[in-house]
Amino acid sequence: MFNFLLTPLARLRAVSILEGASLLVLLGIAMPLKYLAHEPAAVRVVGMVHGVLFVAYVLLLIQNAFAQRWSIGKAGLGLLLSVVPFGAFWAERRLFQPDARGGAAQPA
Repeated sequence: MFNFLLTPLARLRAVSILEGASLLVLLGIAMPLKYLAHEPAAVRVVGMVHGVLFVAYVLLLIQNAFAQRWSIGKAGLGLLLSVVPFGAFWAERRLFQPDARGGAAQPA
């Protein structure tokens, strides 16, 4: 069922989407609730989820940078895009694609 998550690159792409979504929920919903409605509970919950996803994203980015022999620039761009709203979605769609050799398409 989850065969698409067998490669490190596929896991990075999946976590990239989740991390990007959690950043948008944190900035667009939880933070306004905290400061406008005085409800800090949303930031605690969403912030924790986002933190875990961010750490997973960074670890998977490092793993893929070594495995795929990415340049420091490509890995740095992936890291920079993780803190920009909608950046993780762009990275998943444009930056984290399997290479032309097909090396990333095989299970690890």
